[in-house]
Amino acid sequence: MARLEPLAREELEEFEPFFQALEQGMGFVPNSVRTMAHRPELLRAFGAFAGGVLGEGAIDPELKQLVAFVASRAAGCRYCQAHTAHSAHRAGASTERIDAAFDFEASPLFSEAECAALRLARDAALAPSAADESHFSALGEHFSAAEIVEIMGVIAFFGFLNRWNDAMATTLEEEPLAFAREQLASRGWSAGAHAGKG
Repeated sequence: MARLEPLAREELEEFEPFFQALEQGMGFVPNSVRTMAHRPELLRAFGAFAGGVLGEGAIDPELKQLVAFVASRAAGCRYCQAHTAHSAHRAGASTERIDAAFDFEASPLFSEAECAALRLARDAALAPSAADESHFSALGEHFSAAEIVEIMGVIAFFGFLNRWNDAMATTLEEEPLAFAREQLASRGWSAGAHAGKG
C-alpha cells in the first residue's frame, strides 16, 4: 500500500498538459507523479527533467527504456521495472529482448553498442563508483559524448525514480502491472509493496 496517496488528477489542472504527454508516451499517468504533486514545485522540476531525459534525443527510445529497465532491475525497484519493461515494449522491444535484457552479456539479441550501454546501466545502478574507465572506453567506441551523456542521464534519472517509488511504495497502475505479471514473473518479478489499488 502506498505510503502517501496520489492526488486526484482533477485537483491538478496546472499539470494537465504534462499528464497528456505522459498518457501519449506511456498510456497512463503514473501514480508517482500524482504523489509528487503534493509539492507542486517538485513536480514542475521533475516534468522538465523527464522531458530532457526521455524526450527526443539521439539515443533510440527502445534502447533508452532498456537502459532504464536494466538500471531499475539492478537497483531492485519493481515499480520501475514494470514501467520500463512496459515502455520498452511500447517503444518496439520484443518480449525476447526484454526477457534477455539483464543477461545481455550472453545474449545474441544485443549489439556491442547496446551491451556497452546496458553494462553501464547495470553497474552504475548497483554502485555509481563501479562505473570506471572501461565502461566509458567501450561506450566511446559507439557513441558520441552527447549520446553518452544522454545514456547517463537515463541511468541517473531512474536512480531518482527507483528511490522515490520504493521508499514511497507507489502503487503500480493496471497497464504496467498486467504487463509485468505476464512478462516478468517468470524471471522472479513480483509487485511486492507496489501491489494494490492506486
